[in-house]
Order: sequence, then C-alpha cells, then structure tokens
Amino acid sequence: MQLRVIHLDSLLDWDRRWTHRLNASVGLAPLRFLFRLVSRLGNGALWYALILGLMLSQGRTGVETGLRMLAAGAIGLVAYKLLKSGTHRARPYQVLRGIRLGIAPLDAFSFPSGHTLHAVAFTLVAVSYFPVLAPALVPFTLLVALSRVVLGLHYPSDVLAGAAIGGLAAQAVLLA
Repeated sequence: MQLRVIHLDSLLDWDRRWTHRLNASVGLAPLRFLFRLVSRLGNGALWYALILGLMLSQGRTGVETGLRMLAAGAIGLVAYKLLKSGTHRARPYQVLRGIRLGIAPLDAFSFPSGHTLHAVAFTLVAVSYFPVLAPALVPFTLLVALSRVVLGLHYPSDVLAGAAIGGLAAQAVLLA
C-alpha cells in the first residue's frame, strides 16, 4: 500500500477553487438575499432567541440546555478570538481576483469562521436535548456555513475549521 502525501499547495488550490465556485452565486439576487439573511440571523439573534425561548418554555431541561449552549458559545468565542488574532488570514474578497463581497464583514480576518463555529456548537447542544429541533437547525447551520463562502468572507477551510471547533466546544459542554 502506497501512502499519498497531500501538499499544502494542493490544499490551498482546492480552497481557492471552491471559494470561486461558491462565490459565483452571489451574483444571483435571490441567492444573495437568502445568504445575507442567513448570515445576519447567524450573527447571534436567532441563537439568543432560541436560548431564551428554551429557558423560558422548557423548564429545567430548557434552562440546562440554554446554559450549556452559552457555555459552548463562550468556549467557541475564546478559541475564535485566539485563532483570529494569531493567524491574521486575509479574507478571500481581499486577496482573490474575482471574489465579490456579498455583505460587510464583522471583523478583519478570515480564519476560522465564527458564524459556523457557533452555529455548529449551538445546534449540537440544542439537538442533543431536543432532537425535534434537528430538522430546522441542521439545515440552517449548513446554510450559515455555506453563506460564509458564498458571500466572499471565508474559504471552505475556514468554515471546516469553525465547524470542527464548534463540534469540540459542544462536546466539551455535553460531557461536562
């Protein structure tokens, strides 16, 4: 059996190719509207409303879920801030020719995707307590992740890293 070595250049090429492919859809007004809306909801409003709603309507389990979601969010925020300040990766629209910015960024750097990180963390915690939420939260989380690349703000690798960190944050609070 021969071991295949993947070179960093090939990973970066893959990242750029998929950034271009997905960002091409930002030129379509209905998709641009959808992904801008999803991105804005993913800024926190939907998640905070969900946390509050669960805490107010689902008794002890809702409170526990909301507190664990907040804890996962806090863990994710610390990881996000450390990585953003340490990597300083420029956003795709800043460095790749042909990438169109679909919405204003919330901060200066690309790696990792904080929207994706928090969407994954919050979804995993919420769904572990309330599986009935999965049909709404899982597609929304996937749209949040996709929106970050479509809108020219992130590379796919930023989104994958954010999802992995969000998954680890959720696992940490669920196992605590």
